[in-house]
Amino acid sequence: MPERALIEKRPWLVASLIAAISYFFVQGSAVPGLFLIIWKSAGVALLAVYALVRHRGTDSRQIAAVMACGALGDALIEISLEAGAAAFLIGHLIAIALYLRHRRVAKTPSQHALAFTMLVAIPLIAWSLPADRSLAWAVAGYSVALAGMAATAWTSSFSRYTVGLGAVMFAASDLLIFARMGLLATSVLPGLMIWPLYYFGQFLICTGVIGELRQRGSATNLQPRAL
Repeated sequence: MPERALIEKRPWLVASLIAAISYFFVQGSAVPGLFLIIWKSAGVALLAVYALVRHRGTDSRQIAAVMACGALGDALIEISLEAGAAAFLIGHLIAIALYLRHRRVAKTPSQHALAFTMLVAIPLIAWSLPADRSLAWAVAGYSVALAGMAATAWTSSFSRYTVGLGAVMFAASDLLIFARMGLLATSVLPGLMIWPLYYFGQFLICTGVIGELRQRGSATNLQPRAL
């Protein structure tokens, strides 16, 4: 799609991309804290607006709520790690409910195996990462919901190449955050990868769900497709 057509038809999506990509280059800069928090949360907040504008229905409102929780988490985590994690946790639970309602009819053994692997491996890896072992169980507890979100996204009737991949990218971003508490505390990798994995994961989730809902023509009473 030509750039002008993209801007005209999906202005909220373009605004989200501009906000998120530009934030990557200003994070950690001298921009005043409040403005930086608003800048950070704007990318995913605009995805929520995009979801509401591009499709009308229960499912689109639900994925918009997931994005809104993400935007709130982006802001709160700069003030309190626990408050930010709580917002993301709520978002994961809403997403799980959406994905379970749109379960894939026919799943291959490899899809079952990968979903089960994520359910087990993500909390275990998360538990192992913090150097401060007093945080390990809290991190693992949050990661149970994170793993559930990724696994149910992967086995939902939404595309694995958008929604499924986006959920895996989100999970990888969070694991890098936990790794920065220990194993990768002195590495530049988390700083380079956390934000791109997180934002583009959310981008793929939101656009994947909305695109699929528009293609199906209805947000409710849909028959899951088997791929």
